[in-house]
Amino acid sequence: MDVAYLVTVLVVILISMTLHEAMHGFMAYWLGDDTAKMEGRLTLNPLKHIDPFMTILLPIMLALIKAPIFGGAKPVPFNPARVRGEEWGAALVALAGPLTNFLLAFAGYGLFVLVLPKEGSLLYTFLTTHIGVNLGFFVFNMLPIPPLDGSRVLYALAPDFVRRGMEAIERYGTLLVFAIVILAGGLVGSFMSVAIGFIVHLFAAIFNVR
Repeated sequence: MDVAYLVTVLVVILISMTLHEAMHGFMAYWLGDDTAKMEGRLTLNPLKHIDPFMTILLPIMLALIKAPIFGGAKPVPFNPARVRGEEWGAALVALAGPLTNFLLAFAGYGLFVLVLPKEGSLLYTFLTTHIGVNLGFFVFNMLPIPPLDGSRVLYALAPDFVRRGMEAIERYGTLLVFAIVILAGGLVGSFMSVAIGFIVHLFAAIFNVR
């Protein structure tokens, strides 16, 4: 495995996850909750958001085995009871992170089409990594499994008894994500490969790439 590639992966992850988590905080603040600001998480400083396992170790391990790269960071705290729109406001806070990754991937794809960097060049490696990592973060975090962001959308739609069950599951946080990766990593990876491929084909259609 090329060391330069691993460094590129790490740089892209730090940028992408910092923006992902910061947008959770900014959306919550815009909707009336200043919890993230009070706890110093309304910032673009990556050191405030890094989780050693989810932000660094997991993505690097996935890169080493050439699997779809995904991960996370320390969740930005917010109080659902303080945001406007109740459950739907909380869903918007959750969606702000993965949608940021989606837009970053879209912009990266557009830049790739515009510049058409030479294969093997530093820019080629950076842009392809940028697109892949951000789409990986988008797809993984949109899975409707607590505590991932997609679960907040399901929470807004679900009946009360389902919400109570999701709240119980969410208490286990990172441990649950770790278990999913260990026990169902192959299944998750296959699903993500298909989903990422579909999105890339969608981007290609939008930019008229054949």
